[in-house]
This record gives sequence, C-alpha cells and structure tokens, in this order.
Amino acid sequence: MPGPDLALISDAAREASTIALRFWKRNPQVWDKGAEHGPVTEADLAVNDMLKATLLAARPDYGWLSEETPDDAARLSTQRQFIIDPIDGTRAFIAGEDNFAVSIAVAEGGRINAGAVMMPAKNRLYTAQIGGPALCDGLPIHASSRADLTDARILATKSNMTPDHWPGGVPDLHRSFRTSLAYRLCLVAEGRHDGMLTFRDTWEWDIAAGALIAACAGAVVTDRHGAPLAFNEGNPKTAGVIAAAPEVHRAMMARL
Repeated sequence: MPGPDLALISDAAREASTIALRFWKRNPQVWDKGAEHGPVTEADLAVNDMLKATLLAARPDYGWLSEETPDDAARLSTQRQFIIDPIDGTRAFIAGEDNFAVSIAVAEGGRINAGAVMMPAKNRLYTAQIGGPALCDGLPIHASSRADLTDARILATKSNMTPDHWPGGVPDLHRSFRTSLAYRLCLVAEGRHDGMLTFRDTWEWDIAAGALIAACAGAVVTDRHGAPLAFNEGNPKTAGVIAAAPEVHRAMMARL
C-alpha cells in the first residue's frame, strides 16, 4: 500500500497530467528563461501553480523546491521537502513529442522517500517509496540484469560518449536518447534500457523522483563519480547522474 506521501503525490501527478494535456499540441505560449535555463511554457507554470497549491495545502510544513518557483532558503530548515519538475522535457513538450514527464518527489534528510513520475501523453505513472518496490501503473518493474557493458543499451547524449570522458576507453554500446531525465531513469527502472548517464551537473528536480524509482527497481544510482546522490542541497545540483544495472554500473565506473 502506498504511504500517505506517495498517495498524495501520485494523485497530484495525475491531476498535473490533465492540466499539461490541455496545452500539449495546442501552440502554448513559450518564454526563454535565459542564462542557459532553457524554455518555459504556460503549461509548466500552470502545472507548477496547481502542484504548489495542492501539495502545500496538504503538507504546509514541507519545504518547496521547483524548477518554476524562485528558490527559498527556508526549505533548508524544513524536515521534509517537495522537489518538483512541473514538466521535465519541456522541449519535447513544445515539439509535440510524448516523452515529457511530471516529476514529484518527497525528500527527508537528503534522500528521497517517495517519488512519482507521470507521463501525461503516454498515460503512464511510475511510483516508488523508500523500502518498497518500483511500480508502473501499479505493477512491479525491475531493472535489467545485464552483466556486460559491451552492447548494453544506454540512454545518453552523444556528447557524453567522447574519449575525454572515458580514460578507460569509450565502451562499445547501443546509445539512444530521451529528452526527459526523469523518463530516462524510469526506462532504466523498467529494464527497457540497461543504464543512463549524464556527466553534466544536474538539477535535483530533474532526477529526484526517477532516481528513487530506478533504485527501488534494483538499479545502482550515483553521481558521475560513483557517490550517492544527495538532495535538498543549498545549491540544488548533483554532479551528473549514472543509473544502471549493477554490473553495468560497475563496468562504467571502471572505465571512468
């Protein structure tokens, strides 16, 4: 049974999905946030407003960290925090593609306790809570059991596969890509891909929920140096992220 926080954020993710789909493929208004922060649409803002109102009404003592809300250091003094990306994969959303997600997580003590990733255009909900299974639409999912890095199916941008990143040699693998980091983590959780990686510093809201879902599915999830991820940091970024089947993760770290 989902705990109260997971039930809350799962319901909120479904409601957010309904809002996002009202704007999808309907020429939503788009702004450039500048400073290499990328675009934002009226759908991102509408989803963010609903989530903030709904979640903080239910948990007024929780902190708030969202891509579409100015950061408030008050979250650092709260026991638990919501970490939100109203629409992860905004560029895919603008292009009318279906690989965008709503990502909602609850953090406590630097780790994620509950996470929900909703794929509105696919009508698919991934969830997990600490100590429990990873689920897709209520059914258990499991990470790949692959043991060999060669020919592994890895989600990554082309820029992550250049020799300067791999002193042990660029691995011979099958690379593909999805815009949403949350969705990439969920695809690893499902075992549809053997791993995912990004070496760029990564905003917490992009990966918080997906990282828990992948870990509960049996994947190893770390930053690019192999260290555990920490959340609700003063600077809410991680040193990249690598999530993969345990043996695949070990092989990647050996080359890195």
